[in-house]
Amino acid sequence: MMLPYRYREPLPPMTHQPAAKKNLTEEQRFQYLISGISDYAIYMLDTEGHVSSWNAGAQRFKGYVAPEILGQHFSRFYTPEDRATNLPARALSTALHEGKYEAEGWRMRKDGTRFWASVVIDPIYDEHGTLLGYGKITRDVTEKRLAEQALRASEERFRLLVQGVTDYAIYMLSPQGEVTNWNVGAERIKGYAYNEIVGQHFSRFYTDEDRASGMPARALGNAAREGRYEAEGWRVRKDGTRFWAHVVIDAIHDDMGSLIGFAKITRDLTEKKKADAALAEANAALFQAQKMESIGQLTGGIAHDFNNLLSVLASGLEVLSLKGVGNADSKTFDSMRRAIDRGATLTQQLLAFARQQPLQPETRSVNRLISGFESVLRRAVNASIDFQVRLGPQVHSTVIDSARFESAILNLVVNARDAMPEGGRLEIETANVDLTEREVRGLAPGPYVRVTVTDTGTGMSPETASRAFEPFYTTKEVGKGTGLGLSQVYGFIKQSGGEIMIATAPGEGTAISIYLPAAPGQDGGGQQESTELVLIVEDEPDLMVVASALFISMGYEVVTASDSREAISLLGTRNVDILFTDVIMPGMNGVELATWTHANYPAVKTILASGYPLPALKLEDAKLDDFVFVGKPYRLSDLARALRSAA
Repeated sequence: MMLPYRYREPLPPMTHQPAAKKNLTEEQRFQYLISGISDYAIYMLDTEGHVSSWNAGAQRFKGYVAPEILGQHFSRFYTPEDRATNLPARALSTALHEGKYEAEGWRMRKDGTRFWASVVIDPIYDEHGTLLGYGKITRDVTEKRLAEQALRASEERFRLLVQGVTDYAIYMLSPQGEVTNWNVGAERIKGYAYNEIVGQHFSRFYTDEDRASGMPARALGNAAREGRYEAEGWRVRKDGTRFWAHVVIDAIHDDMGSLIGFAKITRDLTEKKKADAALAEANAALFQAQKMESIGQLTGGIAHDFNNLLSVLASGLEVLSLKGVGNADSKTFDSMRRAIDRGATLTQQLLAFARQQPLQPETRSVNRLISGFESVLRRAVNASIDFQVRLGPQVHSTVIDSARFESAILNLVVNARDAMPEGGRLEIETANVDLTEREVRGLAPGPYVRVTVTDTGTGMSPETASRAFEPFYTTKEVGKGTGLGLSQVYGFIKQSGGEIMIATAPGEGTAISIYLPAAPGQDGGGQQESTELVLIVEDEPDLMVVASALFISMGYEVVTASDSREAISLLGTRNVDILFTDVIMPGMNGVELATWTHANYPAVKTILASGYPLPALKLEDAKLDDFVFVGKPYRLSDLARALRSAA
């Protein structure tokens, strides 16, 4: 039991002179102890809260000497605000009823200044349990509080800084990789709200491929071992979309060097990656264009000079032939002429690549050109290839040299055929396109006609595709190709104001697209093609060519089929207006085809043709009178009359 402490005059100061040893009482030793403590204010209050003792620490903290404060109520140490709330009385009441009162708060010195105090009040009883007063211990912890406040302010500023950053995802991970905090930048970039992601493992931001390869664990492992991990790669947002991220992970250690987690900073670089890729593509395209231009100028110069030499040889040969010099062998002259012709053909091919060949451009319908040339294209492929022609509706006309265009399409078809030695699918497709800025390199925005030749063949590597249009470059065996086919197509299309693009990959086939400017006045809302499409079904190739020529001369677009099976396939994929079919054919005959067409495509007008006169055609269940009939051989006037009747 602590004995009551009564105030006594301060003891005389200690001197350095040796003093006689004294036998101190317990009360004296306690008095010396309390009086000598200067870091704590230790004093007594009576039962009403009046100060009844005072030590050196109290005098140092609060500025009062003992005579000034003894007998005064301890509430004078409290701020006016605390006195207004009756805090001193509540403090004594708490100490009395709970055995102790402990708190921190502002206190007042004698000079009116404030200090932050840590306060403990204990009730004091005598040996009979009678309340004698209260023991009060106060410590000035102002500097500690200011340091804590500065730390909190610094932490708050840092928190506000981190939370205010929206261009970077900044967050913490536990040593195991769970997310422990989350800023608004992370929410904006990755799509997760704070409550959705805290506590979740950060590996959910990685792609399935990266998780399967163990990349998240390797990233944390590298950061833990080396202190830092930095990389770029694809990451996944909450909605499943991907973005290209720059990631930095720093290991965080405590004062003892133990790993307590990781700081992770992520930035979305998707737009920058796209811009870098676009710049790289533009540089590559510029380099390719400059290379092709240089090769073209060189090739053109060589071709012109070679052509002049061939002219000299050809003229000289003619002179020698006329004069009969030396009784020259006629076979030798013929061989020389053929060599000159081959040389002339070669120079024309080189000039085509160099964009210096003479052209005869005229406004033509691309659909009509392909339809009229379709039979030739079909003969260029073999039976193991499924050949389809899909002509878009109302495709614009373009200004083109029709003969050169047909040669270019044939070249592409032959190349596609050669890429499918085991068979496959070959398709020609036409369509109107409205190009935007930089959608196709080298072409201004506006309306264009696109012709695409697609095959399911061997495809090309990136290196091969980049050189495909160079003259004399070929991947075919020696003797199987000159390497001038695609270069001719390239030069012709460029000379015609268009562009040619390759989409290919090894084992995935090739699609070569030609873009040609629409003829003037066709901007997508102006003049459009309105030519009707005729499907000619004829099993005799020569008759098919003649019929096609007659219909094309009348302004129709033409598509051809050699039997009813092929015709039915075309009817399902093309907007056919007129069916012109032979009657006698193997398999389903022409009347059966006409009947099937009328049942399935009632808007299609039908004309039957046969070398037999109508009365001689004895077909079971045939209703020949339901259709317009033309006898073979037919002339242009016969077809015109039949078309008027069918209408």
